[in-house]
Amino acid sequence: MNDSILIVEDERIMRISLADMLKSEGYTVFAAPDGASGYSALEQGDFSLIITDVRLPDVSGIAILKAAIKDDPAMPVIVMTAYGSINDAVEAMRLGAFDYITKPFSLDEMLLVVKRALDQRRLTEENIRLKKDLSELLNFPNIIGESQSMQHVLALLDKVSKTDSTVLILGESGTGKELIASTIHYQSGRRDKPLIRVNCAALPDTLIESELFGYEKGAFTGAAGRKPGRFEMADGGTIFLDEIGDLPPLTQTKLLRVLEERSFERLGGTESIQVDVRVIAATNKDLAKEIKKGSFREDLFYRLNVIPIELPPLRNRHDDIPLLIDKFLQQFNDRYGTAVRFDQGAVTALCGYSFPGNVRELINIVERCVTLSGSGVVGKRDLPPHILKDRSVKTRLLALSEVAAEAEKAHIMRILKVTQGNRSQAADILGISRKTLWEKMNNYGLDYR
Repeated sequence: MNDSILIVEDERIMRISLADMLKSEGYTVFAAPDGASGYSALEQGDFSLIITDVRLPDVSGIAILKAAIKDDPAMPVIVMTAYGSINDAVEAMRLGAFDYITKPFSLDEMLLVVKRALDQRRLTEENIRLKKDLSELLNFPNIIGESQSMQHVLALLDKVSKTDSTVLILGESGTGKELIASTIHYQSGRRDKPLIRVNCAALPDTLIESELFGYEKGAFTGAAGRKPGRFEMADGGTIFLDEIGDLPPLTQTKLLRVLEERSFERLGGTESIQVDVRVIAATNKDLAKEIKKGSFREDLFYRLNVIPIELPPLRNRHDDIPLLIDKFLQQFNDRYGTAVRFDQGAVTALCGYSFPGNVRELINIVERCVTLSGSGVVGKRDLPPHILKDRSVKTRLLALSEVAAEAEKAHIMRILKVTQGNRSQAADILGISRKTLWEKMNNYGLDYR
């Protein structure tokens, strides 16, 4: 989306000249001839930058500045002042203007100030987004998972986050690939730099190359100005390429070069751009099969598959389902001011469900139950009907003895973690003999080292 600029200027020739110059650079421009029109545009439009004369016939540019910043504190405002009106410029800067420019000025001079202001705006917005992302991540200080498969993933994350290696995250849709990518970035040395996300499946083949690598003015019909791509935006940080298996063949070739040389050209350009970007890719496709079909480059696969992380589907980590239910219940109860809980029948039924939508589906189920719960207790009958109709539920519903066994197994694992695998200490805490602990570990297939 192009940046949109509001110009508030009563001098007709100046207003037209500024608007024409900015339009020729690819910006969307609305030019207001007086303060009242500027106010109206502010209320109705969504602008990236405002340029206003400080002296207007009806309303002062200072008033426009105050209104703009009150509505959007991050809004950059450039104030135009007449020669010798230094007091106006000082007042504007004190109130939060990005910069001032004294008339007469050259259009090139104004263009430089505009580009600096928009760059500053992008940096401010990126910083806000980074803080939001980090805040969201800190709300999930632990990726939930005490099953052996998730413990393996967590151990791998701890190691890979400290490096700059390329990571390929594999797993079915809804298993949490984006959360894993965010965790790697925010636990790395690049945490203060951008994390840029790209869903390769959501972009048309005709647009994805320009989105990733940017384009020069005139590169194609409608390219009215230069636009940086996602790789440039991620410089110094991380780019997360989700659904990498859907990348078109021609773009795969260009991506391979970026991974090998850390450089590329914008679409329609000849200048080689160097970037320092960590690449994390993810897919729910079997890339080995895609390679055999000829739809995915084998050499690109090996470049991406430096450190593979495979996320298990939820149906293969039933031990984690009660923990995930508790976590999501806490989140939605906090959000909606409720105190809903699931009874054992509901939990057992969910433990036996196949979860084709994985963790994402479980989140939706918990939110639905919290929202619709009338009694505050969700039972098996309160679950969505398709869960109880699922064949796997009938085969996976556990008897009371099995439920107790699952709970005992999880508790033994927790104590072993606390004692760092010291079986004598674990047996003392559990109130059983070391021999009994060994037998239970053997029965449950536990091998904690």
